[in-house]
Amino acid sequence: MKWPAASGMILRFMSLQAWELPKQDSTLAPPDVWTNKDMDPTPLKDQTWGTWSLLAYWATDLMNLSTWQTASAILAVGLSWREAIPIMFLGNLVVAIPITLNGAIGSRLHVPFSVAATGGFGYYLRYFCILSRAILGMFWLGIQSVSGSKCITVMLCALAPSYNEIENRLPESAGITTQGFISYFLFWLIQLPLLLIHPTKLRPLFLVKLVAAPVSAIALLGWSVHRAGTGGEIFAQRATVSGSTYAYLWLSCMSSVTGSWATLGVNIPDFTRYAKTPNGQFIQFPAMPIIFTLCGTIGIVTTSAARVFMGEYHWNPLEIIALWLEYGPGGRAAAFFAAFAWYIAQVGTNITANSISAANDLTVLFPRWVNIKRGCIIAAVIACWGLAPWKILSSAETFLAFLGGYAVFLGPMAGIMAADFWLVKRQHIDIPALYDPRGRYRYVGGCNWRAAVAFFIPVIPLLPGLGLEINGPEAVHINDGLKNLYTINYMFGFFTSIFLYTVLSRAFPAKETLLKETVWDLDQVVIYGRAREEEMDASDAKLSDAVDVTGS
Repeated sequence: MKWPAASGMILRFMSLQAWELPKQDSTLAPPDVWTNKDMDPTPLKDQTWGTWSLLAYWATDLMNLSTWQTASAILAVGLSWREAIPIMFLGNLVVAIPITLNGAIGSRLHVPFSVAATGGFGYYLRYFCILSRAILGMFWLGIQSVSGSKCITVMLCALAPSYNEIENRLPESAGITTQGFISYFLFWLIQLPLLLIHPTKLRPLFLVKLVAAPVSAIALLGWSVHRAGTGGEIFAQRATVSGSTYAYLWLSCMSSVTGSWATLGVNIPDFTRYAKTPNGQFIQFPAMPIIFTLCGTIGIVTTSAARVFMGEYHWNPLEIIALWLEYGPGGRAAAFFAAFAWYIAQVGTNITANSISAANDLTVLFPRWVNIKRGCIIAAVIACWGLAPWKILSSAETFLAFLGGYAVFLGPMAGIMAADFWLVKRQHIDIPALYDPRGRYRYVGGCNWRAAVAFFIPVIPLLPGLGLEINGPEAVHINDGLKNLYTINYMFGFFTSIFLYTVLSRAFPAKETLLKETVWDLDQVVIYGRAREEEMDASDAKLSDAVDVTGS
């Protein structure tokens, strides 16, 4: 047998044609439009997420290092725990509204966000939303990986104390130490195969994290309070600001909490598309703020107690866990398993909040070459190595401010999607047309001008506030009105876009997109069984009446 020359194999390997995916015969798109199975509506056999699966999803998504440390930013500006707890709850309650409304798109139509966005934005304008979400998801995938690498450091120090003595051979300009880089590489290497788990197979991971993270958090809380003999002094503190400054900081912190989960207000259909029932996803509305607030509150109590014996506030739980390394073999074992629990928490968040979302977006941007599994690999490589997230965390404060302020754009996106599905199209969508560039959702040149107007009008007055957040008051000077408006950027963008899009769609209706019933496949019959349609109609009867009253 004659093998091809090595150079020929390399050239073939590097050609785009060699990486093409086989075109799926079951897709809804026209023959000349390339798509793949991961873009299609979720088949009935994969609609396996019940109410408990969605609860586990949020428990795994919200239990992470970032949530634990949320209160630190609130207390740092002069507010107290009395403000931090309601700010965390209300901030998440606000973002739970678009998450629940847009989650219904996935649970009813079983299509990902990147396909569902076609209905409101148009076949080509949706690519702006998809690209924005993919880039943002990859940035946060990398940043969360840097945070998670600290878990590896504690675990390796527990196994081999000499790991903590590794000499740093990297320059300060690298933004990371030799030890940190090794931990980061190992975190990425171990995380990579977990990122390849298909969303339909995630429930075992949910279960592991649902047990590991809360047990570790409660154990750390109990140990800190027991060693301190008290809950600490943080609960005796009061806000150091008052008047208009107090109100401004209250709203600003709430907006930051809301913005931290704003991406899921847009792409939650990526997960609810796997739901068993159309209305099971409504559990997200109460679950999200409750779980987040519980985790954040545990972080406040633990940090307060730890200050008694550490001398200062340490908001990263891994810094407290590292103390256990000094307690002999038993302490090192406890530190290892506690750090391992937080490792699972970070990986779980990366999978559910960042990796899968970016992968879904890449399948639509490059359907000929990318499916969900390949998308996860591409996102992991670009996010964790191409973007050098350790450099971003060490030096790029203005860029981090931009990422945090991206809610300015995500609020209107989420509002347009919700208004289009609930108030304009009344839940009746032509699913095959979502895949057709010449279908009823082409609008004008592939763009729905109503969505463009409803997007830019609320964004424009928020841009000065975003500029102030990124560059500081020395470089940007704006009046108090614009400054205060920016404190509620997500809420302003979300609700203003709903109002504008609904009014424009009623005043200038795109009649070809307004249907009396859902079109499920190319023959306009239900592709998942008549029973499912009847179940959805029955369970939505009261809800649909309420929407009709609101929209009339």
